[in-house]
Formats: sequence, C-alpha cells, structure tokens
Amino acid sequence: MNEERATGLILRLRPLTETSLIVHWLTPELGRLATVAKGARRAKSPLRGKLDLFHLAEFTFMRSRRSELHTLREAVLHQTHPALRRDIARLEQAAYGVAFIEMATETETPLPMVFQLFQQWLAHLDQHPPEPLPLLSFELRLLEEFGFSARAANPKLNPGTMRILEQALELPWGALSTLKPSAGQIRELNRFLCAFIAQQLGQLPRGRARLSEEFIPRAAPAP
Repeated sequence: MNEERATGLILRLRPLTETSLIVHWLTPELGRLATVAKGARRAKSPLRGKLDLFHLAEFTFMRSRRSELHTLREAVLHQTHPALRRDIARLEQAAYGVAFIEMATETETPLPMVFQLFQQWLAHLDQHPPEPLPLLSFELRLLEEFGFSARAANPKLNPGTMRILEQALELPWGALSTLKPSAGQIRELNRFLCAFIAQQLGQLPRGRARLSEEFIPRAAPAP
C-alpha cells in the first residue's frame, strides 16, 4: 500500500503505549483523521519534538484497512504556535475550537475552509492576547462555514451590536482590534451566540460556558 501525504494541525494527543502516541489531525483534504505514532515517545525517535498540540506539520501515513487508526510514518514540522502552550487562557480558547470542530464535523471528510479558518485563528491567538471579540468572530465564521448564518437568522440585536457582528465576520483578523465594542455589546453578542450555537448543534461544545465566565465582561451590579 502506498504512503499518503497531508498537511495537518494536531488537535489531540494521547498515549497508546509507553512508547507510542495516538495523534488526531485536522487536514484540509482528508478532514479529521487519527494516526498511531509508533515509538514517538522514545528519546531517539525521529518524531520526537515534532508532535505536540497545535503543531502544523506535513506528514505521511499508511492507511489502515481495518480501522480509522492509521500509521504515521514521517512528519516535517512547519509551525509550533508556542504561545498557546505557555498561556492557559490561549490554550483554553484553542481547545474550545477543537471541541467545536469535533462536535460539528465527521471524520475523514474534506474540510478545506474549516482547516484554513482554524489555522488563521490559531495564528491570531499565538500572536495576540486572548480577547472576547476574536473568539466570537471565530464562532461566527465557523458557523457560516457549516451553513448556519447568524446574519440570516435575523437576530434581535441592538443596531450597534449587529454592526459589530457583521464586522466580526468581514474584517481581517488583524483588523479586529480596531473595533471597540462596549462591554454591553459583547455580552449581548455572547448571549445570542450561545443560544444560536446550542440551537444548531443541540448543545454547546465542551468548554464554552467556562469561556463565557472567564472572557465575557460581566454587567455591573445594580446599585
């Protein structure tokens, strides 16, 4: 059987044996797939240091005929996104993105635009402190990619909040910092998105409620 080649982001890692790992990837052409990295935990393994959360790599694998767990052969590392593993706040947002994608997609189904969007968001998180608006923008864009348009849902938002929603969908990632939504607009957009995501997916992805508590500004207590 011939080797296959793909470019992917590592979504999850878990030990299989004392020396081997299971690596879950997100790729554009092959979607989500899992590989066994045999011997990757050995000190002299050629894979050592190349396999970690949110690493971007080109890799080769042998497809299994009996299961969805394929055999990883080689990996060439392209990007590590180091800030995601040094900052728990960044890591929590990135992990939530994984939970969202896994909940909304099937394995081994092409996901070119989802891959591109997740790659762009990870790059933004790697370079900028985690803030509410980029997180909400990522959700809005991902929902659009899955066919769930927040704009088409005609949300009953205040005009200013609706403008923030539209700009969060359209502006380049680097330009999001030019938006200055009020704390009230962020709270309103967050409430809408939580309800909209739960409606479309059946429930919120794991970790979303925690992010609301940590990143969304709270209303001032009534006097």
